[in-house]
Amino acid sequence: MDAPAHGSGPPTDRPERSRRALVAGSVGNFIEWYEFGVYGYFATVVAARFFTPEGGSEAEALVRTYASFALAFFFRPVGAALFGRLGDRVGRRPVLILVIVLMTAATTLIGVLPTYATAGALAPWLLTLLRVVQGLSAGGEFGGAVSVMTEFAPPGRRGLYGAWQSFTVALGLLGGAGVAALLATVLTGAQLNSWGWRLPFLLTLPMGLGALWLRLRLDETPSFQALRTQTQAQEQAQEQEQAQAQEHQARQALPAPPAREVAKAIALGAGRVMGWAAAGYTFLVVLPSYLQSSLNATFQQALVATVLANLGFAATIIPAGLLSDRIGRRPVMLTGALLVTVLAVPLLDLLQDGGTSTDLKGAAVFVAGAIVGLMAGPGPAMLSEMFPTSVRYTGLGLAYALSNAVFSGCAGLIITKTIERTGSVDIPAYYAAATCAVSALALLTLRETRTDAGAERVQEQKKQAEKGS
Repeated sequence: MDAPAHGSGPPTDRPERSRRALVAGSVGNFIEWYEFGVYGYFATVVAARFFTPEGGSEAEALVRTYASFALAFFFRPVGAALFGRLGDRVGRRPVLILVIVLMTAATTLIGVLPTYATAGALAPWLLTLLRVVQGLSAGGEFGGAVSVMTEFAPPGRRGLYGAWQSFTVALGLLGGAGVAALLATVLTGAQLNSWGWRLPFLLTLPMGLGALWLRLRLDETPSFQALRTQTQAQEQAQEQEQAQAQEHQARQALPAPPAREVAKAIALGAGRVMGWAAAGYTFLVVLPSYLQSSLNATFQQALVATVLANLGFAATIIPAGLLSDRIGRRPVMLTGALLVTVLAVPLLDLLQDGGTSTDLKGAAVFVAGAIVGLMAGPGPAMLSEMFPTSVRYTGLGLAYALSNAVFSGCAGLIITKTIERTGSVDIPAYYAAATCAVSALALLTLRETRTDAGAERVQEQKKQAEKGS
């Protein structure tokens, strides 16, 4: 269902409204990925505190930790469908307010949970329950945030505005890595394992309150307002013509394309971003635990590598989004997917080679992150342009959530378990390369949709005229 993003907003939108929408939409993504990053960076600590009963092995605990990690991701599609439907019916603003409250509450509560030593078998269940709430709220976050950013975007700038979603993902992961590195530096190992790991989760509370304040000041998007006004006018006309159907007409949902067409677009969208999802989590989140468990790196060394990878990721996102506004989403994203497919194994080999200098290893992880940024920059705008306003929140949210549930949420579990069974330390590279190869094939079917608001209105007028004739 590749088509121009309907109703991206008239050119008369005030710049300050666009900037406010950009910040309000981005801040939730920052918090979401800060928390997921923290959970990934402290995976070994969480495993020891919540998933290691007496006599249990560290490997089993790490697998259980990643299983909880994956479970939260599989609730993302549920959240995307639930909150997406609400967002397409009642508006983007109220739903984004609700999801930031849920996300902040769940993450903060993780910071005060009793551990296995205190609560026994109840501890991992409580942690998993909060992870489920996080998954639900995160599923509702992406679709609404990207809808707000792209629907408020000035003409010809959807790629740039959508790229800020991915950029705040990088900032969130960097923030989590920075906090983890700081704690690992100022605290002893015993302090970090005893109570220090709680601090990054508790920091979410002031972040969430700030995000809530920003979203309370957010306006509803021009696209949704226009669609709601149009729908209300249609309903009023129908009520005048058919008074006996007044109650039925009042309950009618906003007009939407056929369900089969939407489902096809969701599946195709998930395929187009699966490489971004898999490679992103492999290089940016799973990397610390992999370096520690498979390459015998220290916690500090692993965090430094992660920071470098995320700096590379952040460095290319905005330029990639801006470039996609000029030359199209497909060539930029396709370049990223193909580069991961070709370079994943050589880059990992550099990390494994004991003779490789520290500087070269740092450059390798920086390049790995930068390549992922080529897919992440144009990705949000590409997904947004696949769906009309009436189903955009639901459609792009589900496409992203499904891809992340399978290929991000399971990345740590798949990689850790496969390495354990095969003994091959190349598994992360094979995983990233294979998923990006499939994503590249899906991207080849993408028709370019970068058009400004004026061109979109002309296209819509032409379609209406053709239908009328």
